[in-house]
Formats: sequence, C-alpha cells, structure tokens
Amino acid sequence: MAIEYVRYQQIDPVKWDACIATADNGLIYGYAVYLDNMAANWDALILNDYEVVMPLTWNRKYGFYYLYQPFFTACLGIFGNNISAEIVEQFLKAIPNKFKYWDIFLNHGNYFQLNSFDLYERMNYVLDLQLPYETIYAAFRDNIKRNVKKAVQLNCVIKKNIPVADVIALASEQSRSYAPIKASDYDRFKNLYQQLHEKKLAITYGVYTPNEQLVASCVLFYSHKRIYYILVGNHPNGKTIGASHALLNAFIKDHAGQDLLLDFEGSDIRNLAFFYSSFGATQEKYAGIKLNRLPKLARLFKQ
Repeated sequence: MAIEYVRYQQIDPVKWDACIATADNGLIYGYAVYLDNMAANWDALILNDYEVVMPLTWNRKYGFYYLYQPFFTACLGIFGNNISAEIVEQFLKAIPNKFKYWDIFLNHGNYFQLNSFDLYERMNYVLDLQLPYETIYAAFRDNIKRNVKKAVQLNCVIKKNIPVADVIALASEQSRSYAPIKASDYDRFKNLYQQLHEKKLAITYGVYTPNEQLVASCVLFYSHKRIYYILVGNHPNGKTIGASHALLNAFIKDHAGQDLLLDFEGSDIRNLAFFYSSFGATQEKYAGIKLNRLPKLARLFKQ
C-alpha cells in the first residue's frame, strides 16, 4: 500500500473532507475544520489519492514529538471504506519514528486484533433514534422517567440555541476537579461551535428553573447521521430536579423517528455508562493505543 506521510501544509482540505464524508466509519472529528480548531498541530497519513486517511494530532515537549488526543475529540484513527485489520496495521506501522510517544484513540471501525500492536478497549454508548418517541421512551429505565416527570412538575423550561458561552461556563466550572482543560481549549471549542453552527451542524440546549437559572445544558454536533453529545454543563442545583434527564428526553423527543444515532461519547466511567444505558443506549466499542519509544531517561516527561 502506498501510504504517504503528509505534513499539514501539503494536505488538500477538499479531498480530505471528501474522504471523511464518504467513509464507512466517518465521524465529525475527522473533518479538517474540527482538526484545525481542536488540535495543536496535525499532519496525516494518506493512502493513494485520499482513499484512506489518518490524522496525526501531535505536539512537542522537551524536544520530543508525541501523538495525543485533543480535547473534545473522542476518537480519530483511520478513516475510509472497507477498513480491515491489515489496513489498520499498515497505517500504524507507517507513523513516522519521530513520534516517540503515542496516546490516542482509534474509531469504532479500527477495533481489531492486531499482530504488531496492542489495542485496548474503550466504550461508547449510542442510541438509535429511528423508532417513534413513544417506543424509545418506553425503554427508558424507571428512574429516568421519574426524573423527567419531576422536572416537568417543577416547571423547568427547556430552550434551544442558548448562548454557547453559558454552556462552556457551566462545563468549565464542572471540569476543574477532574480534567485539566485550559481556557484556550474552550476558546478553540467555541470557535469550532460557531463555524459549525453557521452550517447548521451544531445546536445548544438548556434547562432553566422558573427563576431562570440554567441548571443543565449541552452542545450537540451533527454529522454522518450522528448527533454528538459533545459538551455538557450541569449546575449542582439541577441534580435533584431531573434537569439533565429532562434535557436529554427533550432532545430525543425532537429527533425521534429520524435516521440518526445519538452518540453519547462514552463512557468508561461506570456511573456515566449506567446513565446513558438508562435511556436505552447500547455499547459501541472502540480502541485506544499507547506506545512509548522514548529513551529511558526521557520517559518521565509524560508524568
């Protein structure tokens, strides 16, 4: 296979996006606009004339180049049609040796048993929205139904297209305790949202109490017959009133009966996995890979 390492400046964005758009396993994260906004740097591996592609999101630290997973980018990997274990193996072998450390996630179409690389399992949850709302709602666990009813009884109000800055404000406050997300990462995300929103590929939802306090919110992106539950911002006051349950219920109701998957973007976290599965979502496995070719004395740089 003629797999070529192509630096960012030489990538043809039109051909690139055409490959992502038509790939069997295409995802929004693979588009050039997404990578341009969320990755510090990215180059690519390209098979033939953009038949199959792999973005390489990279950075540099202490003089070493490494591959990393950008924030708000659930998975990347190899995109194209008829992806096989052999293709995944050949692409991973084609990653230049200058990248001494890898810590990346491959998409659901890349999850194979490989001869030369060890992939580990990660878990996503997706909900098929093709069925009528009443059928989907009937499959909700009882605790979801109770919380939805509670939010209604407390006169919570659900609004669409709320300011994305309000969602980010709640999300950033929430993430301080468990994720080192910088203000610059949220700025990148805000720019990405604005570009996608102009193309009608992004929307926000919010749940407000009767006194107009925002207690649950989210940003959702659209592509490849998927709706990505990409950023969530919840206020502690919303936990006891079913706010996040009501938000997801409203979104599901708005999109039920359409040929769409609601992509929850995870999770390997047990409580979140239970929450998503409570809406009837099913598992979608994908792969992670870590590789360390750093000199022994330099291996502490990731600690």
